[in-house]
Amino acid sequence: MHPPAEPMRRRALLPRFTRAERWVHRCTSALMLLCIATAACLYLPQLAELVGRRRLVETVHEWSGLALPVPLLLGLGSRALRRDLGRLNRFGPHDRDWLRAALWRSYRRRAGKFNAGQKVYAGWIAGAVLVMLGTGLLMWFTDLAPLAWRTGATFVHDWLALAVGVVVAGHIWMAVRDPQARRGMRTGKVDPLWATREHPDWEPTADEGDQPRGSSR
Repeated sequence: MHPPAEPMRRRALLPRFTRAERWVHRCTSALMLLCIATAACLYLPQLAELVGRRRLVETVHEWSGLALPVPLLLGLGSRALRRDLGRLNRFGPHDRDWLRAALWRSYRRRAGKFNAGQKVYAGWIAGAVLVMLGTGLLMWFTDLAPLAWRTGATFVHDWLALAVGVVVAGHIWMAVRDPQARRGMRTGKVDPLWATREHPDWEPTADEGDQPRGSSR
C-alpha cells in the first residue's frame, strides 16, 4: 500500500519517460493483452462458444505472440530506453531492502527510478515471453521437433500462459492503485513529491523526458 498522497498543488512536473518509451509500453501492453484474451478464448469453453471463429482466434493469437518482442526491438533505437533497460537489469543492496520492506508492508522503501518489484516483474515477464515464444513456435511448426518435445512445449506453454495472466493482472492492479505511475506512462511526467516519496534515490538526467519542441538532443 502507498501512504496517503499529499494534496495536489500547482508545481512543475518531473519528466520521467520519453515518447518512445511510452509507445513501446503501450504497444507491448496491447499485444500482451491480445495474447491473453485470445488464449482465454481458446482454452475456456464458455468463451470459445461465445466468441466462435476458433481458427481466426488462433491466427490472431499466433501473430500477436510473434509480434510481442517487436516494439521493444524497435525501441532500442532510443537512448533513454536503453538506459532504463540497464537500470531494470541492475540490482543493488537497496533493492533487497525494498523487497524486505515490501514484505513487512513498510513505507520506508529505498528505490531509484525503478523499485525492486518493478525490476523483478520486468525480468520475469521478459523471460516468460521468450519461453512462450519458443514453445509456441514448437507447437505451431510441428516439423521443428519430435512429438515428445512438442508435448512438453504444450504443457509448458499452457501453464506459463496461466502464470503470465495472473502476473499481468497483478501488474494492472498495482497500476490502478497508483495514479501517478499511470500518469508517468500516459504523459511522461510525474509529480515531484510522488517521485521523492516512491523513488527517493532517483536522480533524473537532463534527457529523462521528451525534449521541448525546437530544442536539440
